[in-house]
Amino acid sequence: MAIENYEAEHLNGFSASIFGLILNFSGSETKLEPRRKPVNLPNYITIGRIVVVPLLVVVLLTPSGETWFGINGYVLAIVIFLVASLTDILDGQLARRRNQVSNLGKLLDPIADKLLISAALIVLVEKHLAPSWAVVVIIGREFVISGLRSVAASDGIIIQAQALGKLKMWAQCVAVVALLIAAANGTPPVSNFGLDYPAAFWEVPEVRTAFADLSGFSLTSNDWKVFGYLVGRGALWVAVITAIWSMYGYFSHFLRERKRVAAAVTRESIETIK
Repeated sequence: MAIENYEAEHLNGFSASIFGLILNFSGSETKLEPRRKPVNLPNYITIGRIVVVPLLVVVLLTPSGETWFGINGYVLAIVIFLVASLTDILDGQLARRRNQVSNLGKLLDPIADKLLISAALIVLVEKHLAPSWAVVVIIGREFVISGLRSVAASDGIIIQAQALGKLKMWAQCVAVVALLIAAANGTPPVSNFGLDYPAAFWEVPEVRTAFADLSGFSLTSNDWKVFGYLVGRGALWVAVITAIWSMYGYFSHFLRERKRVAAAVTRESIETIK
């Protein structure tokens, strides 16, 4: 009888274990965490921004805008660039709101931004709308900061984006759109309005006429061209200055953090010896 009771107790315990296991898998007691998709909606938006870059270049360097859509190529390029720039804000907000921030998104987002702005600036140089030296400074700075972040990461130092870097990005976007507006209204002004130095624009007759028309609220297409060129070149100068200044700030932060980490390691070594 004792043996039969012992076997019954073990059988009941085994049945309870199996039943509990079934409940676990069915989700009655514990819920399995949903598996995250490797590519989500914010990532698709970012990938779309990358895909748009070749289209922007083709529209600006070929007559495809007029051929495909029957509109001015510069106007189409402005629309493409603005939509792509807005998706940069949209994908980040969606990722945070939907809790879909991923390593793939962190990798693709800066790549998409750099590809878009670099392609636009290089095309502006090709169109004689932006000086090549300014574009070299802006793009070169991106390579330098990317390398600095890689070195910092190997030392355990994280370099966060600075406010100046965001100001530079906005200045670049304004410069691209404004210079494209200048070109969309006919042949853009020659570099610096024919002046030897980018100053004393108020001495140029076209500029004086544009401001006179602005005061009388009677802007012409040539006035839009002049103002687009002025705003674009001014924003480009802001982008160049903030690029250099922010690069100095990133290097200063890296050197300070490196000294701090080295001091902490030295202090910990001394305490270990003691």
